Amino acid sequence: MSAPTGRRRAIAKALTALLPLAPYADMEKIRADAGAVHMKSLPPTIAVWLATTAHIRHVHTDYEKLLAEGYDRDSARFFVMEQTNMVLTRWRATRLLEDDGEE
Repeated sequence: MSAPTGRRRAIAKALTALLPLAPYADMEKIRADAGAVHMKSLPPTIAVWLATTAHIRHVHTDYEKLLAEGYDRDSARFFVMEQTNMVLTRWRATRLLEDDGEE
């Protein structure tokens, strides 16, 4: 089931504000993920941030390869933080990941 219209609008607005230059295909996947049922209890800006970082991690970094090589999730996330931030920077994101365990 998709998010209610008001929430969809809020997600779209948060996504545009966070990632002004993200490619359309990436934006659509992030928008869908942010609107997922398991994200509905989160404010739209938080849902968009979590969906964005997860999408970049899985699609635009070596995260999956690191997991396949036996790294645990936290270690793999640490090792792809710079790659993730490079994508966020390329998309002119208004925030980056920080090395404090914050997701």
